[in-house]
Amino acid sequence: MPKPVASVASLLPQLWHRPFRRAPILPRARGLSSSSATLTAHSAPRRRSVLPRSTSTHLAAVSTSAAAVKAPAATPYPVYDRLLPCPLQDDPPRIEHLVAREDEVAADFISRSLGLPPLYAADLIKFGAVYYALVAPQPPPYASPEHFKIFREVTEPSILRRRASIKGKTVREAQKTFRVTDPDQRLEAGTYLRVHVHPKRFPRCYEIDWKSRVIAVADEYVVLDKPAATSVGGATDNIEESCAVFTSRALGLETPLLTTHQIDNCSEGCVVLSKTKEFCSVFHGLIREKQVKKLYLALTTAPVSTGTITHYMRPVNRAPRLVSEDCIERWHLCQMEVLNCRKVPWPSSSIRKAYNVNGCGWPQQEAAYECKINLLTGKTHQIRAQLAAIDAPIIGDSAYMTAAMAAMANPSINPFGRERLSYNSEEEKEAAIEAWIASHGKEPKSVIGLQASEISWDHKGEHHSYKARVPWWRQDSVESDLV
Repeated sequence: MPKPVASVASLLPQLWHRPFRRAPILPRARGLSSSSATLTAHSAPRRRSVLPRSTSTHLAAVSTSAAAVKAPAATPYPVYDRLLPCPLQDDPPRIEHLVAREDEVAADFISRSLGLPPLYAADLIKFGAVYYALVAPQPPPYASPEHFKIFREVTEPSILRRRASIKGKTVREAQKTFRVTDPDQRLEAGTYLRVHVHPKRFPRCYEIDWKSRVIAVADEYVVLDKPAATSVGGATDNIEESCAVFTSRALGLETPLLTTHQIDNCSEGCVVLSKTKEFCSVFHGLIREKQVKKLYLALTTAPVSTGTITHYMRPVNRAPRLVSEDCIERWHLCQMEVLNCRKVPWPSSSIRKAYNVNGCGWPQQEAAYECKINLLTGKTHQIRAQLAAIDAPIIGDSAYMTAAMAAMANPSINPFGRERLSYNSEEEKEAAIEAWIASHGKEPKSVIGLQASEISWDHKGEHHSYKARVPWWRQDSVESDLV
């Protein structure tokens, strides 16, 4: 009989913990948007006992302390079959953390431990939704005593010394995670698994005629006019539904294309995909040396003056990205040059409907402004955050347009804005930052008025320059790249 399976606490911030329940025969669950992880111990392959629930914890984006919140009732899991066909909406995030107590086969272990169909477990591995580490990571401070007990059991020095796979490695090295790439991968006793049971999905990938989006095919690279609502290289838990994978298939390439740079999922436009690791390295070098020129078209709600716009971005690697006109120590310089700005009609109702553009409740929807921008520094969300900071947010950008409207109604809400308040303590300022973050909306799931319209660089004595098609807001009818 297999030995009991242990699970350890998540390393990621969570809004709540809930006990594991075998998936009932219920309709697909809807309506939750926050991440949760199940922490369980299994007493037998087919019978599960729930560990004592740890204190439910809410970690604010910039908070240094955790605040206890009431845990909501457990939500039924959907019926599991296969990951395809792709659902139109994501299921509530579910991340499971497991430790094998004996040598196992990855897919079989996941299927048995979590009550998932074997083919579903294999699909998760194919999608890149399963990670492993030779040694389980340290539980977070808010984990229950039982979770710490499990951690101590599987990381007991006398146990670790007997494991040949970690000899010569430090604990930190042994706790580094890697993707499980083969359903038949062997797991040594003591191996830790993190399973993203509900990966983020990209249904738009299945609607596109990908060949029609290819701008150029060269010996070393492919230039793609990326459609909105897609990911260039995939997500943490989904590397299958990506521009790189679907373009590779459309072109019949034996070796998958590699990503050289990123643009936001909600943006469209020029993306360079590499055919080789060598060119990927070359292109990365060109970007570091600022030898790659990127021009963008942004559709804004208000006119923008030509010239260079400078902000400084808070060095926190999560959305929303906060910017300030003041130079703040350790904040990243953000600069873009507005080359021109012209008044254009607000996108028609038929175009907005076809592209599922979020109006975000913007009060005046008569005229819009198309800005041509030379991106001088390439920070994540830079154009979106900078334009919102000068009261000209991008149309459809539910994350930053919402904050811009909040700042227009109450200018002092932005703790880094021109009309910010004075704070008597760091605690007051932190509270103001949290309130400002809360005024931002959710990341857009469809298209926004931002296109990477042109990209160019010089390499081996040759000039390479490419342009995207007409942006979605200028089209009179729905584009013809749908399958």
